[in-house]
Amino acid sequence: MVILNKIYTRTGDAGQTRLASGEQVSKASRRVEAYGGVDETNSCIGLARQHTGADAALDPILARVQNDLFDLGADLATPERSGGPGALRITAVQVERLESEIDVLNADLSALTSFVLPGGSAASAGLHLARTVCRRAERAAVAFAAEEGGGTHGQALRYLNRLSDLLFVAARFANDQGRGDVLWTPGATR
Repeated sequence: MVILNKIYTRTGDAGQTRLASGEQVSKASRRVEAYGGVDETNSCIGLARQHTGADAALDPILARVQNDLFDLGADLATPERSGGPGALRITAVQVERLESEIDVLNADLSALTSFVLPGGSAASAGLHLARTVCRRAERAAVAFAAEEGGGTHGQALRYLNRLSDLLFVAARFANDQGRGDVLWTPGATR
């Protein structure tokens, strides 16, 4: 259980923060950048959900993803060398669930004939924003993993990669199951 009685601690005033292990690191570290990007993704999904609440298929998926993203942040904030067997880690099951949900949402979407421009409905635009922020978080996590010697937090990296795919499909689903997609027309403004 997490208990937050005091919101400010002043420990970050000098540009340092503590990882889940208690280890002190710079707020500019690649690890902090990675889990900060996960937090940004979660916030974008929360904003998009302001427009998906009535969608019985989509909103529960996004609610679960938001919870998963806290797990993912905890995973990235816990060094593998100090995590131990009780550390909260993203699992293959969580990644596989994303794949199943992508398949379910994508099943009734029309095939794409062009790239999709972010937009259409408010929910779709918000989900496209979440997708791009997720991609940035993924790039930060990959850079962090490479700095750590590669192979670290493997399921977390897989989860971020699948999540951006889910958010793309969810954005299309939110656009009247793809019928409201705004398609790119190459060279249309020349």
